[in-house]
Order: sequence, then C-alpha cells, then structure tokens
Amino acid sequence: MPLDLASKTKPVTATLHYLKRGPEKPVRYVEEPPPGVPQWNGIDDPREIAIEDARGREAEFSVDRNGFALVAAPSAVADFYAADEVKRVYYPEVERLLRDKLGASRVVIFDHTVRNAARQGAREPSRRVHNDHTINSAPRRVRDHLGADAGDLLGQRFGIVNVWRPIRGPVVDSPLALCDARTFTNDDLIASDLVYPHLRGETSSVEYKPGHRWYYFSDMQPDEALLIRVHDSADDGRARLSFHTSFDNPLAAGAPPRESIEVRSLVFFPPDA
Repeated sequence: MPLDLASKTKPVTATLHYLKRGPEKPVRYVEEPPPGVPQWNGIDDPREIAIEDARGREAEFSVDRNGFALVAAPSAVADFYAADEVKRVYYPEVERLLRDKLGASRVVIFDHTVRNAARQGAREPSRRVHNDHTINSAPRRVRDHLGADAGDLLGQRFGIVNVWRPIRGPVVDSPLALCDARTFTNDDLIASDLVYPHLRGETSSVEYKPGHRWYYFSDMQPDEALLIRVHDSADDGRARLSFHTSFDNPLAAGAPPRESIEVRSLVFFPPDA
C-alpha cells in the first residue's frame, strides 16, 4: 500500500459480540416470549477485535472471494424513509445492480430495513456477529416467496444477497464490519432460531476464532453500497457467505447516529454460471 494511502486509513480496535456455544440452541423472541421463557438464551462473548480499514483497497475485495464487496451505486431515491418510494424506485435499482455486478438472471427482493437509532419507527444497528440465514433457512426463503416455482428454482444455483447503503454520509457512528470468508469455516457458525409471532426463522450466530479477519470501509457515503453474500448454493470454492455486525467506533465521538438501509434479495443464476 502506498504511504500516502496508508496514512489516510482508519484501522480500529472495537468490541464485537460473538456467541459462546451452550447446551441449548440459541433462541431469540422478536416480541414477547411465552411466560417463563427468556427473550434470548444466548451466551454473549464480547471480544476486542482489530478491524482493518479497507478504504482505498476496494478492488481487492469481491463477493466470490471474500463474501462482500463495496461498489459505486448512486440512487435516485429522495427519501429512503418513504417505504412506497423505496419499493417503487430503489427495488428496481437494486435488481439492476445485482444483475450487473453478480451476473444474476433473476432477482427477487423480499424485504428491507431502515436503521436510525434516533428516529422513531426505524431500527437500531445490530451489535451481534451474525449471518441472516443458514443452509437450511435459505431454501425455505425461496419456497416462502416463490411458491410453485420454488422447486425448479432450487434446482439451479441461487443465493441471498444483502445490499447495505448509508442514507447519510459519511458513516462514522456504528459502521459495518465484515469478516473475510477465507478466514472462517462452517464449524464457526451456530444455528439460532429467530421467533416472530407467526414464524420461526433460523439465522447463524458465530463462535469466536482467533483467525477471523475483519474489515470495514471508513466514511461510507450514500452513493456507495456493500454487497454481502448471505448464502450461495454453489459449493465450488467460492465464498458462500460472510458474517457481519455493526460496532461502536472509537473514532465516532460527536458523530450523528448512523442512518442506513439494507435490502434483502433472492438471486438466481443461469445454468452455466
């Protein structure tokens, strides 16, 4: 790395919240749990982790190699808090982006989340090291959203990709840290239930391993987006997922709360992909 570029990066050390393995499967209730049942039975395992700043090295990272990538992605959306505008304008933008960057032949967006700790109705950044799905729950998403077409679609390569972008920039408070897919194995994942009033989903929590290598992109702007691979059915050597978390940035004193949007998509690939 050239000296002038190295001097502009902002590596940090921060607390990341892993999960310890316990005798029971971790279960989190999104709303009120049944009487006598805890909201969350997981065992928190906070670790002080060195997080490298990948700013200036964007070209070194790809979804197939690392499980994530930063891309230039301007948007015509005027108000990301307006759900109708997001669905009307932003969803088609994300579909085009994933076709262009990943070679997907079909993209189906199934939801989005806006985060801003200071705004009523928006969610706070997540502080848990996680991946949004497991090898079992990813195909279930296809069945849930595509019904009769699911059988044929599950016979070809498919995946789930999150597209994460700032609503305002630069992002200093609660940036997103991502773990390089080359530095972990499936043995590090802990399948965990996420229980809604009428649905039980399954996500992956993560057990700490000293070899995990973490990155973030400092000072992200609204015309940039992170592509995060949540699942890929192809088991051919490419990255199949990357876990992630937000973190308390020690450089964020006085910074406004992070505002961001993440869109979750099913992606399907042509037979020769």
